[in-house]
Amino acid sequence: MWQEALAQFNEAAGILKISDREKKLLSTPVRILRKDLDIQMDDGSVKHFPAYRVQFNDWRGPYKGGIRFHPQVDLDEVQALSFLMGLKNTVADVPFGGGKGGVTCNPKELSKNELEKISRAFVRAFAQNLGMSKDVPAPDVYTDSQTMAWMLDEFSHVRGYTEYGFITGKPLELGGSVGRDIATSLGGIFVLEEALKKYKISKPKIVIQGAGNAGGNAALLLAKKKYPILAISDSKGGIYNPKGLDVDKVFAHKKKTGTVQNYPGAKNITNGELLELGCDVLVPAALENQITDQNADQIKAKIILELANGPVTAQARKILFKRKIQSIPDILANSGGVTVSYFEWVQNRTGYYWKEDEVHAKLKEKMVQAFKNVYEMGQKYKVDLGMAAYVYAVERLVQVGRLRGKF
Repeated sequence: MWQEALAQFNEAAGILKISDREKKLLSTPVRILRKDLDIQMDDGSVKHFPAYRVQFNDWRGPYKGGIRFHPQVDLDEVQALSFLMGLKNTVADVPFGGGKGGVTCNPKELSKNELEKISRAFVRAFAQNLGMSKDVPAPDVYTDSQTMAWMLDEFSHVRGYTEYGFITGKPLELGGSVGRDIATSLGGIFVLEEALKKYKISKPKIVIQGAGNAGGNAALLLAKKKYPILAISDSKGGIYNPKGLDVDKVFAHKKKTGTVQNYPGAKNITNGELLELGCDVLVPAALENQITDQNADQIKAKIILELANGPVTAQARKILFKRKIQSIPDILANSGGVTVSYFEWVQNRTGYYWKEDEVHAKLKEKMVQAFKNVYEMGQKYKVDLGMAAYVYAVERLVQVGRLRGKF
């Protein structure tokens, strides 16, 4: 993951003709933190869980990025994600640098009590490097608002007072923001609607891979706007009806059976088959590396909205671009989440909280401008939107670095 991120950065740096010193500073993390968390398990034994926090660049503001609990977490992944968060925050134009954290563990094998202990131990391990004006964590894979609540409480114990702006993605009762639950999906839809205007596509037929938070909310929001959803999937497979699906009934079926498959009136398909369906818009909102150089030639959509992290490889984007298929990169398409995290941080700092329609209006304004900036960069350098996002972010970071006298 790190090598792929670095390869795209180097290509963007080449387009911009920045110096080797600038390249090195922008691609080197400021700080790599690693600790072993010693946790007493429910059976009395003690286990060690490797924990990481990588802080990449704080020229534009405090480090910002999620904390994930997953068995495959390692330093390479956390470093790459921290770097990408810095680019995403720059594309979204929120005043943060890049940060990311993780604990190597399998939450599915841990009790709630053990997860709470790991959450609190993570904060104690890195507390001196965290804070509202230093580094602001958030939820990520297998962490949620409850995890953030435990971490906020532990940070309060360490500091001796409550600092709500230390962490985002919190429950509403603890300083969370309204609108955060659907922010990733709604932000992506705002970007998509701008793209539909630019590429002159009306009444688009949409296919969605993934029925979790991002994909599920996107499906419900798009259906409410009367866009036809032809197919949707979850980890067990997908369903397809060329005449469109009743999304509310699909999710009622999923809640009852545990999967979208075997929904009456729709054909069961695999996740791989779903990607290659005829449609106007394809929304990969589940796993990474779903569209690669192996299947990019089979994609029939006109626009791809990358709501998942890394669902389309850089090489696949180049193939799609040559075929005149626009893939809106994840660092733009799913930046609605971090944008509303920024709104939460602002509200925490001021102690003044906004209404939901206010949050949505501010989110739309940010996402529309972000798409415009990336689109214009793509037109200027005649590159795909993924590379355009990299070029835009790197150019802005170079400008900030030069103003600060870093080079």
